[in-house]
Amino acid sequence: ECSERIIINVSGLRFETQTRTLNQYPNTLLGNNEKRNKYYDSHRDEYFFDRNRPSFDAILYYYQSSGRLRRPVNIPLDVFMEEIKFYELGSDVIEQYKEEEGFVKEEDKPMPLNETQKKIWLLMEYPESSIAARLIALISILVILLSIVIFCLETLPSFKDPYNTNSNNDTNFVASYDDIPQITDTFFILESVCIVWFTSELILRFASCPDHLSFFRNVLNIIDLFAIVPYFVTLATAAASTPTISGGGGGGGSTKATTSLAVLRVVRLVRVFRIFKLSRHSKGLQILGRTIQASMRELGLLIFFLFICVILFSSAVYFADAGAPNSHFSSIPDAFWWAVVTMTTVGYGDMKPTSAWGKLVGSMCAIAGVLTIALPVPVIVSNFNYFYHRETDNEEKVS
Repeated sequence: ECSERIIINVSGLRFETQTRTLNQYPNTLLGNNEKRNKYYDSHRDEYFFDRNRPSFDAILYYYQSSGRLRRPVNIPLDVFMEEIKFYELGSDVIEQYKEEEGFVKEEDKPMPLNETQKKIWLLMEYPESSIAARLIALISILVILLSIVIFCLETLPSFKDPYNTNSNNDTNFVASYDDIPQITDTFFILESVCIVWFTSELILRFASCPDHLSFFRNVLNIIDLFAIVPYFVTLATAAASTPTISGGGGGGGSTKATTSLAVLRVVRLVRVFRIFKLSRHSKGLQILGRTIQASMRELGLLIFFLFICVILFSSAVYFADAGAPNSHFSSIPDAFWWAVVTMTTVGYGDMKPTSAWGKLVGSMCAIAGVLTIALPVPVIVSNFNYFYHRETDNEEKVS
C-alpha cells in the first residue's frame, strides 16, 4: 500500500506519484490520507485540486526531494505563498521560503504594561488606533508644513529686517546678522509655537514608550530630535553672540561674532530636515526609506562604478584637451565636476571639451554614465514594488 501509485489532477493537469513519496510529510495536506481523501474523485479514481497548475510542479518536487522548495520563476511571490499555505507545508517551510525570497520579517510591536502609558503610546504612535490619534497626526502634519513654510518664507528679501545695514559695506557680516532671531518677529513666534508642539510630542512619546533604551534607535525618533535641537542651539548661539556684535570695536570680538553667526547658519540649515518628519505620517516615504535601505548594496556599487568612471574620464579628457588653446581643464581634479555632470546627463555647459579627441571622450563619458546608472535601477524598482505591494496587502488585511 505504501508504494501505491496515485493520480493528482490540478486544474486539468494530471500528475502521478507514489503514496510513500507523499507520506514523508504526514502533517501536510497531500501527506495526510484523511485530509487528502476530501479531494478524492471516485469516478475518475484521482485527487482533484482546483489550484494553480504551474505551482504544483514545485509543490510535488518538495516531496520528491525530501524538503527542497523552489519557486518557479514565472510564479509571483504571493501566488506561490498561497499555494504553500493551501497544501499545508507548515510554518517552518513558510518562514524558510520568506527568508530565501528576501522577505523582511515583521517587527513585533511591543506595548507598555501601564494602561495610561499604553493609551498615550497608541495616541502618539498609531494614528489608526482611534479618531483622537488621527486628529493628533493631522495636527502634527499641519505643524510640520507650517514650520517648513516659515523656513522658506523668512529668506525672502521682503521679510528681511530693514535696519540691518552697514556703513562699511561689510556685506558678509551684515547678511549673517539676519540669522539672529528677533523675539518680536512673527516668524520667530510661529517657529516657537511649532517647537513647543514638536518638543511636547517627543517628550510624550519618550515617556510612554515601552523600551526607553531602544527609543532613539528608531530613525524617526532621531529625526524628531534633530527637528527641535536647532531652535535651542540658535537661541544659545544668538545669546552668546549678540553682546559682542552690539559692542563692536575689537577685531577679536568681530571674529567671535562672525564665527557664532556662521554656526547659526549651519544650524538653521538643519531645520530643513524637518520635512522628513512627514515620513512618520506618510506610508509612501516609509516605503521609499525601506527601499533605499534594502538597496544599499546596489547603491554602493553604483557609487563605486561612478567613482571609477569619473577618475577614468576626467583623466582622459584632461590629456585629450591638453593641447587645445581654450581648454577648460587645468587639472584632473578640476575635470571631476565635468565628468560627474556629464555622466548624470545634466550638462551645465560651464566646462566642455573643445578638441575633437576631447569631444570623443565626452561622448563616451555620457554613454558610460547612462549605462552605469541604469544597471541597478531594476533591482531598486523591484524592491520598491515588493515593499509597496506588502504595504497594500497589509492595509487590505486590516480593512
